[in-house]
Amino acid sequence: MSVKVFPADTIACRWRNILGSPVASLEWDESITLLRRLIAEKRFTKVTFLNANNANIAVRDTEFASALNSFLVLPDGIGVDIAARLLYGAPFPANLNGTDLVPALLAAEERPLSVGLIGTTQENAEAAAAKLAATAPQHRFTVINDGFFSPEEEPRILEALEKLRPDILLVAMGVPRQELWITRSITERHCTMPIAVGALLDFLSGTITRAPQWMRWMRVEWVYRLLLEPRRLWRRYVLGNPVFLTRVVMQRLGRS
Repeated sequence: MSVKVFPADTIACRWRNILGSPVASLEWDESITLLRRLIAEKRFTKVTFLNANNANIAVRDTEFASALNSFLVLPDGIGVDIAARLLYGAPFPANLNGTDLVPALLAAEERPLSVGLIGTTQENAEAAAAKLAATAPQHRFTVINDGFFSPEEEPRILEALEKLRPDILLVAMGVPRQELWITRSITERHCTMPIAVGALLDFLSGTITRAPQWMRWMRVEWVYRLLLEPRRLWRRYVLGNPVFLTRVVMQRLGRS
């Protein structure tokens, strides 16, 4: 396991390289503590999550891969755990997927925070904000915009963000668009911690249901999602998972 200091020599952390992307190796409580500290210190930190699909995209998309190097990347799912076992002899200490971690972070933080939401549809974002406000009422949640804005609309959105400057900005635009948009457009002027959250707002709104708890415990939530949306997700999982594991094996052979 390597030790990398991120970003700009400010976050000392254990790191594991998964297909070229540095992923933080943290216990669950460690991750919550780290994120809370960064927010309290007003330290601008971009956060995202790496799973097998995102890792595959990073291999193909050099701009996305480069962007990930400026994020605090957390491990998401059984795929990267298998990769860690193959490459480092042990899985990641915790599955830090955004769907569970972000609500837990908000619940754990007692200080009132300002939280902005941008992405998905306006209806889903509003429903997600209401759900978060019910579970973490100490914070203020503001929907900035849906995720389907045009380039001409972006200056207005960025101006609104500068005025609000939330402590946390949840960006739900899908991979890799959300990470690329954060990299190109979001700075410390707009928020303290932009978090690329994928489908989190859709999950919170109830538009997409989560797998039963037993499937989550067994780390096969991806199977449930595939069953729900086979046409959209079969390439990601049926084709993508074997490709990911093949690439991990090739990385392992290159290391030996």
